[in-house]
Amino acid sequence: MMKLHKADAESSGKHTAAWSHQSPQTSPPPEPVAPDPAPRRPRSLLRYLIASVFVCSGILLIVWPMLDSGNQSDAPESAASVPIPAQYDPDRAMGYLQKLCDFGPRPSGSEAMKSQQDYLQSFFADRGATVSMQTFDIRHPETGSDVTMANVIASWGIDRPKRFLFCAHYDTRPFPDQDRRNRRGVFIGANDGASGTAALMELSHQFDRLPADIGVDIVLFDGEEFVFQQGRDDYFLGSTFFAQKYKAAPPSVPYQSGILLDMVGDRELKIFYEANSLRYARDVAKSVWRVADQLGVDAFVPRSRHEIQDDHLPLNQIAGIPTIDLIDFDYPRPGIGAPSYWHTEQDIPANCSGDSLAAVTWVVHQWLIQQ
Repeated sequence: MMKLHKADAESSGKHTAAWSHQSPQTSPPPEPVAPDPAPRRPRSLLRYLIASVFVCSGILLIVWPMLDSGNQSDAPESAASVPIPAQYDPDRAMGYLQKLCDFGPRPSGSEAMKSQQDYLQSFFADRGATVSMQTFDIRHPETGSDVTMANVIASWGIDRPKRFLFCAHYDTRPFPDQDRRNRRGVFIGANDGASGTAALMELSHQFDRLPADIGVDIVLFDGEEFVFQQGRDDYFLGSTFFAQKYKAAPPSVPYQSGILLDMVGDRELKIFYEANSLRYARDVAKSVWRVADQLGVDAFVPRSRHEIQDDHLPLNQIAGIPTIDLIDFDYPRPGIGAPSYWHTEQDIPANCSGDSLAAVTWVVHQWLIQQ
């Protein structure tokens, strides 16, 4: 697969630094072919036409599925080959995603973000968590005014000997800058912003039955992409601040590992190994995909496809927390002629699936209780 270099990626957005780490395969040189002693000619026009039809039909059969990949079916593709247990509720998870989107665009410092913060604090407190806000100020990259950012931290089993981190970003990009029709339009951020948070909200329903030795923090990062001008503005503000604080004052019980959820609500969910996750936390990635395979959640594909720059980088590089990124960057799907909803006005709840959220929640929870 062709590699997309970082410089090229930065012109289109922050997430992807490379599409694949796989080197292109080099085919062996072809065997020499002896010249035909007598060049062949079609014996008849009819045979020539029949042969042409078969060749064209073969090409069409190969090319048509790729061209047709832009057509979306009404029903979402199943994320699992087996029924998802009822304790992981797709309708409830999708309801959370819809609720977050109902606040409207949620860029850092906005009134919608503040409303979302109040809602999430109350939600996780009702789920039995100890909830805190980790706040810090930045300068607005456009106006220079102060912007207060806040990471939401919800904790269960704080004093338990084995602790794990689950995280997502809950801010949305200020504008749908990849939308070909309206780059300054309304960006709801259903998949890129709400899906990870909604999945963690669904996951929190399992935390009243945690193993006695396991504690969990859910951290929602602010300022993941408070970006108005590509190449000028910084990403990962909340996760960087969190990682710096963690490094400066390590907790008495450090995290054993972490999982970042980003863009996990795709109706046609396919989560590949992410290259930086394999680089920094290979054992964690392999163990999660092993659980997905045991459960029959086919959406987890055991191949590397993208290298993603995301909130897991500060956690790995600064805090030293081995953290992987669960992300389906091909939204809604790869393929010639396929649309892209990433950072467009099409990133809306209708293009997401509660089944996808529930399947990811199922895998993550079962992975946790096996630790």
